[in-house]
Amino acid sequence: MEMERKWYAIYTKPRWEKKVDSVLIRKSINSWCPLQKVERQWSDRKKIIEDPLFKSYVFVNINEEERLKVLMTDGVLNFVHYLGKPAVIRNEEIEMIKKYLSEEDAKIEIISIEGFKTDSKVRVNHGVFMDNQGKVIRGGKKKVYVELQSLGQVMVVEFPVEYLSPIK
Repeated sequence: MEMERKWYAIYTKPRWEKKVDSVLIRKSINSWCPLQKVERQWSDRKKIIEDPLFKSYVFVNINEEERLKVLMTDGVLNFVHYLGKPAVIRNEEIEMIKKYLSEEDAKIEIISIEGFKTDSKVRVNHGVFMDNQGKVIRGGKKKVYVELQSLGQVMVVEFPVEYLSPIK
């Protein structure tokens, strides 16, 4: 009987996310490095590239026995810890990110949770994040924070104002 598999986040060396993901996949580890298309400007041209959504993070869906195999991978620094234990990422959070990234023109910006003050709360009334709650950025009314508790990260997603309603 196979042990229960859970999603974990691992820290990688800076700019090693795609390399680590590909090595883990070759080792038969269920690995996922969320990528989003971004436009980059060089001096002579613009190009659309796939950039990791979470800098220095890769997600793995593993059981206890595979943890050492992951840690022994070149470029992997450690598991992301929460309350002294490796942080377990809920399946719903992984699916929400995958679903949003599959939408055309998906644009997500990731910011560390420490950088935010408590602002007005809103509910999303339309789209993939429908019925989720978030906090509005002070400067503009087009972005909503969707907190991923287990990562200690915040996803900033751009929404048209009409998709949102205040929560009292």
